[in-house]
Amino acid sequence: MAEHHTHTDGHAHEEHAALSKGKIWQVFGILLVITVIEFIIALWVLPNGYMSQGIGNIIYIVLTLLKAFYIVAYFMHLKYEKLGLQLSLTVSFIFIIYFIVLMLIEGDFLNLHMINH
Repeated sequence: MAEHHTHTDGHAHEEHAALSKGKIWQVFGILLVITVIEFIIALWVLPNGYMSQGIGNIIYIVLTLLKAFYIVAYFMHLKYEKLGLQLSLTVSFIFIIYFIVLMLIEGDFLNLHMINH
C-alpha cells in the first residue's frame, strides 16, 4: 500500500508563513513599479531622445535582472533556502552571464576581423 508522508518538522509551513499576503502584495508592487519604469523609458524617454539607446539597454538589463531576482527570491522561494544553495545558484548564474558576454564580445571581434581583411 502507498504510504502517506507528512511534514512534522514544520519546515514547509515556515516557508509559506514567511511569505504572507502582505509580502506578496509588496513584491507585486515592486515588480509593478519596475515594469512601469520600463514602459515609461520605452514609450516616452527613448523615442523623445532624452536618453541614448545604449544607456536605455543597460537600464533595461538592470531592471530585468532586478525583476528576476524578486521573482526567484520570493515566488520561487529561493530566499528561504539554505545559504549554500543560494550561493551555488548565484555563482552559476554569474558565470553563465559572464560566458555569454565573452562569447558575444569574441563573436563581434571575429566578425569585425573578417570584414576588415
